[in-house]
Amino acid sequence: MTMTPLLDIRNLGVVFDTDDGVLTAVDDVSFAINPGEVVGLVGESGCGKSVTAMTALRLIPRPPGRIVSGEVWFAGRDLLALPPAELQTVRGAGIGMIFQEPTQALSPLHRVGAQLVEAVRLHRDLSETDARRYALDWLRKVGLPDPEQRMHAYPFSLSGGMLQRVMIAMALMLGPSLVIADEPTTALDVTIQAQILDLLRELRTPETALLLITHDLGVVWEMCDRVIVMYASRVVEQGPLDAVFKAPAHPYTRALLDSVVSLAGGDRKLVAIEGQVPSPLAYPVGCRFAPRCPHAFARCRREQPALYPVAEGRVSACFLAEKSEQSTANGEQ
Repeated sequence: MTMTPLLDIRNLGVVFDTDDGVLTAVDDVSFAINPGEVVGLVGESGCGKSVTAMTALRLIPRPPGRIVSGEVWFAGRDLLALPPAELQTVRGAGIGMIFQEPTQALSPLHRVGAQLVEAVRLHRDLSETDARRYALDWLRKVGLPDPEQRMHAYPFSLSGGMLQRVMIAMALMLGPSLVIADEPTTALDVTIQAQILDLLRELRTPETALLLITHDLGVVWEMCDRVIVMYASRVVEQGPLDAVFKAPAHPYTRALLDSVVSLAGGDRKLVAIEGQVPSPLAYPVGCRFAPRCPHAFARCRREQPALYPVAEGRVSACFLAEKSEQSTANGEQ
């Protein structure tokens, strides 16, 4: 039986109107996440990872942002079409968000405890006393030192690691079935990074899915079941983690892996990706990676490749993958 996805993003397109023109942030992005999965969404800064997640929860500012195409289905409902009141019930209780910057979700003007209690009471029928006790229990679960004292603290008085733990507690305490973690270990020292990843690993359940947005491929290797690779606002490859990392089907994925010391390993030479990411204000015709790709040929500069199947559960937006698919089909006939 085919599992029904928990989150199903279909042909999503997002642009921003700027003084310099229309900026394409997300272009025809599609992927799905099943219950219990940990999926990594990777790519260089500015490729559209965070905007994809923020759009799913309708958190991008409008204007200047505009959703120009697509659907975002979560537990049988299209989030882009939900009335604001219904969407509010999904945020927090259905989907928990761990922001890259805790200040995006925590007000500097209110104590940590007050903000946690407000979030609990918004979704649970609890008295203020019970909501405070519940929030305090979650601060203990995420390993925040002196949680009783931190409940009375303002966000600015907490360290980066402490703020991330507060964010994780806020994202998980309502029992969401999907958690979106946007660069949850960025700007943290190595020790705190390891603690945060251990915490996310411990809190994983067969019913709870995790979308981990990061540029750190080492974190993806440790945490994820499947990986989605984005480049210049589009998905260029996705599939099971082990298969993609060991035998990448898209030249950009291979270049990413070859540029990471811990993943290059063995006899693989560590190399930098030559050239620059194209401007989202004026993407080139054809494959957007073609100007930097050592395998590009004439067609790559004329046409935008589709996502071609390369194996069970794997796709790649590369004409080389299309040729591989055709060769396999011809061999089977």
